[in-house]
Amino acid sequence: MRCINKPSALRYRFIAGFLSLICMIFSCGCAAIPYSGEYGTYNMGALSEGETGLKAPAFASSLCIATNDLLGDGEINLETCESAVLFDINNKEVVYSKNALEQLYPASLTKIMTALVAIKHGQMDQVLTATNSVNINETGAQLAGIVAGDSMTLYQALRILLLYSANDVALLIAENIGGSVDGFVAMMNEEAISIGATGTHFMNPHGLSDPEHYTTAYDLYLIFNECIKYEEFTQIISLQSFDVTYTNKNGKEVVLPVKNTNGYINGSYNPPSNVTVIGGKTGTTTAAGHCLILLSKDVNGAPYISVVLKSDGTDSLYKNMNSLLDEINT
Repeated sequence: MRCINKPSALRYRFIAGFLSLICMIFSCGCAAIPYSGEYGTYNMGALSEGETGLKAPAFASSLCIATNDLLGDGEINLETCESAVLFDINNKEVVYSKNALEQLYPASLTKIMTALVAIKHGQMDQVLTATNSVNINETGAQLAGIVAGDSMTLYQALRILLLYSANDVALLIAENIGGSVDGFVAMMNEEAISIGATGTHFMNPHGLSDPEHYTTAYDLYLIFNECIKYEEFTQIISLQSFDVTYTNKNGKEVVLPVKNTNGYINGSYNPPSNVTVIGGKTGTTTAAGHCLILLSKDVNGAPYISVVLKSDGTDSLYKNMNSLLDEINT
């Protein structure tokens, strides 16, 4: 699904790509790849010998680079998802890649960027107070049920955001950290540019579908790779559950038990025996399908990041993810 054909998105992509190009020229990169001014994105295919064109050192030497599909030895069957990747972080190796650069709806995987921006720009003890902006009327949207006047710390809000995936809490965080929801979304897009996620454009902090809200499996890897640099983030995504105590608009304490939606962490699904799942984030909407991003470790404790996008059901999502995880330690 390509989403960059709309004029507003085109303008943003051009600006985003240009700024990203300038930033990356001064960074230490491990690969030079062609820049396309038409869409403001990077052409992930390498130039052939003797070919000329504007190039930028696009990725730091600590990152994996997914350029083309890498489907393993043919034994991995991921026909029930649109896109999937598996990266060996320590060795900077692409173990598996299917449609890594295809722009798709991320659903609640959006919230890893929401958390990243909030952690970078907020304080854990910062008190967030809800306004009417937290009201969401979309049918089926995951909600914590907060209303205007309710308050909680960022520490508490991040646990609801990443474990329970509450969309109203995403708006609470956005308005308080960014000054407004729109201001926070601008910060999300700036962060995406700064880490090279040039196939991404956010329209909201929660991931409910919007035609101009999209990302790629590769960009999600880049975002998640930034997230796991923060101990607070990795601690939260590894929790099975957490009781959040916040203050409602009447000044009374409310206890909200939240359970991790990640099937590997809550015990609904089991990973391969030689893999330890540290944590991750789920996402599901009708448009995005069933999505999952994970941080896992092999028998020696080496980290891997895996992403599955647009699976056609919950069972197939975890089956697809297990197929990826089976490639670890092989």
